[in-house]
Amino acid sequence: MRWFVLACITAIGVAHADETCNSPYISQLIKGQEDYVYVWTLGVEGLGDGSDKLVTIDVNPKSKRYGKVISKVSTGTRVEAHHMGFTDDRRYLWAGGLSDNRIWVFDVGRNPAAPKLVRTIDDLGEKSGFLGPHTYYALPGRMLVQALSNTQDKGGRTGMALYNNKGEFIASYSMPTEGGGDGYGYDLAVNPKQNVLLTSSFTGYANYMRPLGELIKDAEAMKKFGNSMVLWNLKTMKPAKVFAVPGAPLEIRWSLNPKDNWAITAAALTSKLWLVKQDAKGQWAAKEVGTVGDPSKIPLPVDISITRDGKGLWVNTFMDGTTRYFDLSNPEAPKQTYEKVTGKQINMISQSWDGKRLYITSSLLANWDKGGADNEQFLRGFAWDGSELTPKFEVDFVKEKLGRAHHMKLGTKAQRATVTGA
Repeated sequence: MRWFVLACITAIGVAHADETCNSPYISQLIKGQEDYVYVWTLGVEGLGDGSDKLVTIDVNPKSKRYGKVISKVSTGTRVEAHHMGFTDDRRYLWAGGLSDNRIWVFDVGRNPAAPKLVRTIDDLGEKSGFLGPHTYYALPGRMLVQALSNTQDKGGRTGMALYNNKGEFIASYSMPTEGGGDGYGYDLAVNPKQNVLLTSSFTGYANYMRPLGELIKDAEAMKKFGNSMVLWNLKTMKPAKVFAVPGAPLEIRWSLNPKDNWAITAAALTSKLWLVKQDAKGQWAAKEVGTVGDPSKIPLPVDISITRDGKGLWVNTFMDGTTRYFDLSNPEAPKQTYEKVTGKQINMISQSWDGKRLYITSSLLANWDKGGADNEQFLRGFAWDGSELTPKFEVDFVKEKLGRAHHMKLGTKAQRATVTGA
């Protein structure tokens, strides 16, 4: 384990990525035009084969297939497909679902245009007692998996599981329940330079698998959401400090500016932006620094994407279908400078490394998505010129009989040349 820890702390030189929310340990960066967007897609009964699948879309404007689906790989099952993550060498994508413990591993290196399912990892529950793998975070030769629930009562107490890149289980780490900890988990993000790991919190299977309308009417169930973030010592993998961050803080984004030492998150239920920052004395603290939309209308901020210079933040809110941009020149006081309705319901947002292209998907959770005409399911591509988002293409996942579009990762033809030596 010691060699792994040292690698984590010293691997600061690769702290950049194409999509600015990836692990800092991922190599094979896309600094120019990406060729593909991989979309991890929830199966819908009666739509196509009804299974979860990895969908590949051509997003290079110079391609004859621009904006078109060019491949799809089905898992043959439906388990609330949610998030995915590259291994550190960028050759494989790990992906899973929130209603199950299986993890699917796709080879995206040998042929980036046509990923292949090569492995299924099915021992997460058995080895760790955790349920619903959510975040897949690359470490040197390893994958750290943050779960949302547990196999015992399907509540919110959960933890992280560490695997090697071959899919072999190494260790598990429970989310703290002492010192202010509530045991809940959601996202994780590493700052190698500061030797810290930051985690956020959401809710368990018993809540996220219920219909949203039913859930919000259950006062007791609504009390069972995370209200904390945890700062971990990366070297020891021990909790160092618990912050009170009410309202289910979700995605965590560290500033990629080497001079910065802070991360930002959005709390879904309170519509607040929170900053976790180290002061001049080296002490870490979390504080509320901004508001997203009108909290009384519960816009539900669901995903955020930070710019590579740490001076801007994109925020997607599910309920009002709005994409907002915040100026983070002063992270202590984010200022909204732009907004645009980009769908009737929207969830994930990804941006290219140069910040000129954005991709937005629609689905949150199968039982939380809207109904009727508001149940749009898509991937939409936009150009950003610094002042306006301009639509460039759209893939209708219902029309294509694919399912519900959720998480995204970017791909490149250059990956194949690197892997094969061609």
